[in-house]
Amino acid sequence: MTMLEDAKVPLRIKLAGLWTSLMFCYVYGDFFGLFAPGRLQDMMAGNFGPLGPTTPGILVGVSVMLAVPALMIAASLILPAAACRWANILAGAVYTIIMLLTMQGALPFYVTLGVIEVLLTAAVVVYAWRWPRARSL
Repeated sequence: MTMLEDAKVPLRIKLAGLWTSLMFCYVYGDFFGLFAPGRLQDMMAGNFGPLGPTTPGILVGVSVMLAVPALMIAASLILPAAACRWANILAGAVYTIIMLLTMQGALPFYVTLGVIEVLLTAAVVVYAWRWPRARSL
């Protein structure tokens, strides 16, 4: 039996992969949320769940909130190392807190995805915090 080679995955790729996985969980959570009883009727009535009436400001705010993790995929690949590290620590911590606050009282599917999302963002913080240091000559 031959051993498989286990290629080392660069940290930036790991971070981008974690943010990508997070975005898929967000998309599936929002999609599955459409099947919650009364959700489509609330949307058609112009209600944005716990945020109240749907307004352009609410939509812009939620769009920005959801754009940040999507942008972190690219940011993890292109920012300079120090900026990348701190952006991932900050964004990872903020989105971990957001998920912990929004999961309370949610439907079981949302809690399940929320736990996965918390684990993903916590992993982002841990990986970024442990960013390897350059060796001095």
